[in-house]
Amino acid sequence: MARKPKIERFNENVLSKFQIYNSLFLTLPFDSIRNTSVLIPLFADHCRNGYDQKLDPREITSSFFNRYLPEYDEKEQIDLLFRFIQYIERQVVLFDAIEDAAFGFVNNMHGRGTIRHIKEDALDDLKVDELKDYLNRFKVRIVLTAHPTQFYPGSVLGIINDLAKAIDAGELETVKLLLTQLGKTKFYKKTKPSPYDEAISLIWYLENVFYQSASTIYTYIKRHIFNKAALDNSIFDFGFWPGGDRDGNPYVTPEITLKTAESLKFSILRNYFREVRKMKRSLTFNGLEERLDALESDLYATLFSKDKPDYFNMDYFEKALDEIHEIIVNQTDGLYESLILDLKHKVKIFGFHFASLDIRQDSRIHKQVFDEIFSHPEIRNYVEGLPENFDELDTPSRHHVLTTLKGDVPAEIFETTITKETLGSIRAMRIIQERNGERGCNRYIISNCQTIDNILELFALHKICNWDQPTVDIIPLFETIPDLKVCEKIMQTLYENEQYRKHLSSRGDKQTVMLGFSDGTKDGGYFMANWSIYKAKEDLTALSNRYGINVAFFDGRGGPPARGGGNTHEFYASMGKKIQADDIQLTIQGQTISSNFGTNDSCQYNLEQLLSSGIQNQVFNSERNVLSDENRETMNQLADQSHKAYQDFKARPEFIPYLEEMTTLKYYAKANIGSRPSKRGSSKKLDFSDLRAIPFVGSWSQSKQNVPGFFGVGTALKSFEDQNQFEKVTQLYKQSSFFRTLIANSMMSLTKSFFALTAYMQHDKVFGDFWNLIHDEYLLTREMILKLTGFEELMENEPAGKASIKVREEIVQPLLTIQQSALMTILDAKKSGDMSEETMELFEKMVTRSLFGNINASRNSA
Repeated sequence: MARKPKIERFNENVLSKFQIYNSLFLTLPFDSIRNTSVLIPLFADHCRNGYDQKLDPREITSSFFNRYLPEYDEKEQIDLLFRFIQYIERQVVLFDAIEDAAFGFVNNMHGRGTIRHIKEDALDDLKVDELKDYLNRFKVRIVLTAHPTQFYPGSVLGIINDLAKAIDAGELETVKLLLTQLGKTKFYKKTKPSPYDEAISLIWYLENVFYQSASTIYTYIKRHIFNKAALDNSIFDFGFWPGGDRDGNPYVTPEITLKTAESLKFSILRNYFREVRKMKRSLTFNGLEERLDALESDLYATLFSKDKPDYFNMDYFEKALDEIHEIIVNQTDGLYESLILDLKHKVKIFGFHFASLDIRQDSRIHKQVFDEIFSHPEIRNYVEGLPENFDELDTPSRHHVLTTLKGDVPAEIFETTITKETLGSIRAMRIIQERNGERGCNRYIISNCQTIDNILELFALHKICNWDQPTVDIIPLFETIPDLKVCEKIMQTLYENEQYRKHLSSRGDKQTVMLGFSDGTKDGGYFMANWSIYKAKEDLTALSNRYGINVAFFDGRGGPPARGGGNTHEFYASMGKKIQADDIQLTIQGQTISSNFGTNDSCQYNLEQLLSSGIQNQVFNSERNVLSDENRETMNQLADQSHKAYQDFKARPEFIPYLEEMTTLKYYAKANIGSRPSKRGSSKKLDFSDLRAIPFVGSWSQSKQNVPGFFGVGTALKSFEDQNQFEKVTQLYKQSSFFRTLIANSMMSLTKSFFALTAYMQHDKVFGDFWNLIHDEYLLTREMILKLTGFEELMENEPAGKASIKVREEIVQPLLTIQQSALMTILDAKKSGDMSEETMELFEKMVTRSLFGNINASRNSA
């Protein structure tokens, strides 16, 4: 029987079930929920009709009360609006759970982009040996970050997980029970989480999802592609930022870093302990019981005893597993061999560290720290090789000194906390390596990297912490458009530094470079950021090849297309042969973790998609993804035109005031969703360079304007039409999968926009023209993309994805209406000054609370 189209599978397994289970809210034993569930459909219809009639959000809200609840006073109206918010939040949870439960039905788990499909393609094309060779050197590194785009507290995540299982099993009474629990569970926190709280939340995904999914894929590859051939590569690496990312987060201390690493080790050893206990039920053969008992005792003592066995380390554990495996093979005819193989594969992937804890800090902070350390009057008592005239040296001499310093500088001789903690973080890395293995913490990322001195000064800081040959990868992060333009020159100077080159030799001749999509787009606009990063990768690949260095690119990506998200696997599949592709490294954060990797099915599917994208690009399509000179020139012109439009847009005097006064920007800091402040620096005045990419992109998303995902795209495309050269863009679209991916992701941003929500702003005396400028660019981009693709409507080629967006947008439209109505009320009250402070706080709380449901519903909006 033929498999149904994806949209039909979505309608049957998601949409129909949501309509059925959504009605269960009416049966829950809470009067407030029952009353709200009766009124919310009326309010949703009223919103839809109101926008059709071109009413603004406040007119829609007030006319609803006038028509249906005329007896309600202001307090009762506000109470009901808060209940609407709470109800919609729970509708979003229900829809999330239903989509999670249906993931394996809606998506083809053995279709295009899966490892099984790749294996069959390799067999058909006689490329099995090439596939094996590539898999033995190719790695996917998923780095979980603590960036605050996840609004579900841990208790709600647990309910979603349980709901998905109950829905999948068709257990109606359990679903009702969980929905009742959901009605009593808080969706927000009164206080900000600590960095350690964030770490514990994300460890849940490692422990319950990635642990199983990654090993399932690895085991399939070993068994069905390599068979008896050697697979020495772990294929997957996992990174971890909570507890190690100090950039803009004063609450991440060396103590928190050590505590996080300890929890990561405890969690992975606990998983191994559980697995060994489970294996004992099957491996009951002579000679095995005693060994498994001893291994179980060792793990238990390491986890829970005060006197932990000194001998129990990775080498000991792997040797014990090898001995058990040998007995199974030689004495039991391989019975239950799959159990021990699966555990050995997990140990190869996760070690004793579970995920590598990355350290990150801004180059400007490093500069402050460096200057304080090297200006200290007693510094030469602790450092060898620092000349008296260091500050007067020319650049080459200065760089030589920076790479040849040695020392053991005590942190306590300095006054500032940041200097003490920076040195403490470096020493913490070494402690973690001793406890969890080198992979436990061996990468230090320099954000806002602008010069070679930013890299060499950090290298020197490691060497003066009694670490003459640091087993650490120093990773520069290039973020802004100017930084991307000079990164090749910086790296060339770095490669030519004799001492740093020796360091790279000790690191396997490998240099990782991080590239920031979020801040790149914030700085230069959508087309320019993506194209600049693409060209930087080409340039750095060619440069590294000349110097005999294997470069790995680490992409700092967020959830939405404006921050490098969207169809991520399509992006990696579109990289040409001029870009080094032995690694795919990317950050995954916030609700993207739960939406793309929240269940075993979705995690396995998306890991396989990333893995196969690299394989498709390098094994099957290496010659196909090559930009011709003509197409490259077209892309250059598009990037330049869109960049100019975006820079002109940012330069308008209304730009920052619009964000501050007309969007939810300032409410992000009040939401208590992350430990990190919403902007760098302590100035009360908003400086664009200090503004974090997440609240920047998220604020546009809350307003349903999604500016960073499309602004400048329409103008750039229109410039070719005006010159009667649109066929050049059409040719680029047909011949470049990279460009098609950019257009597809921009289409997603357009699809999630809804300008009727904020149309009232066009009449504002201060910001009316600015809103019209945004709206005009939206209309132009939509028109140009439809012309380019030949589609009649946006996302025409992704009906299931579009249907999911449509349902989610319909769920939250009443929520957004409440949010905008509250914002309008606050703005008017501030102008007139006739609202009590207590009432003002209620409306501000309403705006903040409405952030949660919208972010969660969008799944990749920030």
